[in-house]
Amino acid sequence: MTMHPKRDVVIVINPGSTSSKIALFKAGKMVAERTLNHSLAELSQFDAVIAQKDFRMQAIQEFLADQDFSASEVLAVAGRGGLLKPIPGGTYAVNEAMLDDLTAAKRNEHASNLGAGLAQQVADQYGVKAYVVDPPVVDELQPLARISGLKGIERHSAAHVLNQKAMARQVLATMGKTYATSRVIVAHIGGGLSIHAHENGRMIDGNNGIDGEGPYSPERAGSLPLVDFVAKALAERLTLDQVKKLLASQSGLRSYLNDISIKNIVARIAEGDETAKFYLDGMIYQIKKQIAEMAGVLNGQVDVIILTGGAAYATAVTAPLQHDLAWIAPVVVRPGEMEMQALYEGVMRVLNHEEPVRVYQSDASTIKGGTGR
Repeated sequence: MTMHPKRDVVIVINPGSTSSKIALFKAGKMVAERTLNHSLAELSQFDAVIAQKDFRMQAIQEFLADQDFSASEVLAVAGRGGLLKPIPGGTYAVNEAMLDDLTAAKRNEHASNLGAGLAQQVADQYGVKAYVVDPPVVDELQPLARISGLKGIERHSAAHVLNQKAMARQVLATMGKTYATSRVIVAHIGGGLSIHAHENGRMIDGNNGIDGEGPYSPERAGSLPLVDFVAKALAERLTLDQVKKLLASQSGLRSYLNDISIKNIVARIAEGDETAKFYLDGMIYQIKKQIAEMAGVLNGQVDVIILTGGAAYATAVTAPLQHDLAWIAPVVVRPGEMEMQALYEGVMRVLNHEEPVRVYQSDASTIKGGTGR
């Protein structure tokens, strides 16, 4: 890794729905990390996510004041990317166009929309640049994957991009392979599920679980019988916002078992709850189908299958997948997420000239430094 004289501290900021994670990396290692929890009562005073910025910044500044480093050591600041226009993967410099789109919440409200603004404010404080890495809106689907089956409706990507790409790079490195020249399937299994085929550094196909594709998850519906679902929506006179909420956070295991904790559900199964076992098995069954579908996208030429996300800590979930999918490729389990490390590494790849910095523009069809869609 190229060393930058004197300046070797990178500040990483990752805002979540009820927390803000912040970390310091120095000379390649995380030297401090804190999760700053925000109560629902504290957040309820704000009528929009973007209005939380000053509140969250105060907590971040308190953390930074407790750390042992000088302003002259700061190299850059990395923030979690928000709901921008569809863009290729990579590391983006924070700019006005990005901040304007996030402030206006053009694509939706989400805590990640705060990441770029918080990073820019901290970067200004230290006189350095701010970046975001592999935002959740990264859309690298190949043209055939965009076809929905109904003219006027096009498939688009939404996934745990940051963690998927980071885990792929990490696992492939242990195999002596590079992400840019490999074929890999990554299944992020958490409250939501995203399972994608990665080919030569791009996520060329996969499910958009937020909008109702793929397997059901602890909170999401996944793919549904369309006529039956439309009939339900009409009969209950659901608004579009209600449909989105139902698909993204009120379905899956929550609807069947009134629980979204895999740990709790596994405990229920251990106590003889056959209903819990049936619906957890159903989720695993659908995950298996989606992974096999992605193997078809890659023409069966798969270097490795990676299982990651919070639910990957449960062997009740990963063991059957490892057993049943070994015929496709080796199945590696990497539970949890490595978002803070991934944000740091994305910035360093740019600063070490391993890949170009990308520049966000409101018109996503012209992204400097990338190929666009």
